Amino acid sequence: MRYIIVTGGVLSGLGKGVTTASIAKILQSMRYKVTVIKIDPYLNVDAGTMSPFEHGEVFVLHDGGEVDLDLGNYERFLNVDLTRDHNITTGKIYKRVIEKERRGDYLGKTVQPIPHLTDEIKSEIRIVGENYDFTVIEVGGTVGDIESMPFLEAGRQLSWEEDVVFVHVTLVPSLDVVGEQKTKPTQHSVKKLMETGISPHMIVCRSKTTLLEKTKRKIALFCNVSEDHVISNHDVDDIYTVPLLLNEQKIGEKIIDKFGLRRKPNLERWRSIISKKYETEVTLAMIGKYMDLHDSYISIGEALRHCSYYTGAHVNIKWLESESIKKEDLEDVDGILVPGGFGVRGTEEKIRAITYAREKKIPFLGICLGFQLATIEYARSIGLKNANSMEFAETDEPVIDLLPEQKKIKNMGGTMRLGAYKIILDEKSTVYSLYKSKEIYERHRHRYEVNPEYIDLLTKNGVRFTGKSEDGRMEVLELEDYPFFIGTQYHPEFTSRVERPSPVFMGLVKAMGRKKS
Repeated sequence: MRYIIVTGGVLSGLGKGVTTASIAKILQSMRYKVTVIKIDPYLNVDAGTMSPFEHGEVFVLHDGGEVDLDLGNYERFLNVDLTRDHNITTGKIYKRVIEKERRGDYLGKTVQPIPHLTDEIKSEIRIVGENYDFTVIEVGGTVGDIESMPFLEAGRQLSWEEDVVFVHVTLVPSLDVVGEQKTKPTQHSVKKLMETGISPHMIVCRSKTTLLEKTKRKIALFCNVSEDHVISNHDVDDIYTVPLLLNEQKIGEKIIDKFGLRRKPNLERWRSIISKKYETEVTLAMIGKYMDLHDSYISIGEALRHCSYYTGAHVNIKWLESESIKKEDLEDVDGILVPGGFGVRGTEEKIRAITYAREKKIPFLGICLGFQLATIEYARSIGLKNANSMEFAETDEPVIDLLPEQKKIKNMGGTMRLGAYKIILDEKSTVYSLYKSKEIYERHRHRYEVNPEYIDLLTKNGVRFTGKSEDGRMEVLELEDYPFFIGTQYHPEFTSRVERPSPVFMGLVKAMGRKKS
């Protein structure tokens, strides 16, 4: 089996995930069968209990796995569905080792990081990569962090047992004072990596501008790599151009050369999609409660970008903190989106924004919590003045209530309604015209739903529930005689791809374009 292990140095947030996804995309364009693994060295078993402020968006996979947002990038770049096994965490590895120890699987041996942790890590990697030509593995964190050490050691061991290429992503800053690209952080980072027994075959350098030839020469000299294996990954306006940027430097061909292979990449379709010119601009108000960290809504932003490629309408996102939103903030927008979330903070302000969208007939999309708040807003508008969710307050008109199967659950991790479920669409609906299919599968992450006791009353007063799960749960809300007013209990952003944009988001962007014109 062939593995490409991507490590990172100097500091976090350099773009290892995009680099990893780009390398995988280039290999995929060579007609190889490629998969990707993300290693997260935190002790959480998965990302499900993390606050968006802590780690950005929690991405939900088809099988219900709650994972790091980098797996969203992998799916968007490769146009594939990954599984929870593609995300390995310290918590998951320790949990499995301890469970084996309790069962007596180690036959009385002293259980230690080496070999028991590292063997478990290698086993998980091999299981995922078994049927692929290449497995690209991103090791999260920064070289030198104590929590990453077992994974780096497992990578070092793997390189003696399998065919492995190491790619190290590092920072080359340019100081304003001298205006020179500085290589010292890279030198120290590579030295730290080599202390673990790993010598990188290739160094990908993140910088503001294109890496200078003299900078490449210096890095090559001090870091024991050939000059043409020092790759420039400088800042770009669109992350989807990164595969093209790296491909211009033949990174894919250089990687497979290490495995004794020869093939040429073909990224022409990718290039044709992302290079389309924008013909117009539209403005979307995104009303949420995690606005200090835009990565909390990264999949929504990317879904909108995918639609921009196909519609020619560039979407400018107006980020609005729900608690401080004012009516005038919405007067110049072409659409309003209320995303998912948890907790009561900011919900009344979001409901007022939904009222504004409904009364002014501004294209609107509510996702998960946004769908529930749209249901509450409409219920109040037809006379249920105390309509609310039991998540927010005790009320005698709970139009949104806890899922029946959730009422006995006490653990927070992995216990919501998660992953893809079949949804049956009304053939006389807007949402059906978008999907062009009666049956769809979309991903979920919620504990509350529309209370069945209020469905008849709501539908008699103008609400159309045009999508339902197989067991009768309400999945899609529409209002008639509106340019676009849709709420989805599911998260359509999680299945949007560069090569296959989300139908719901396409409908929203097109509706905003019509309003603009």
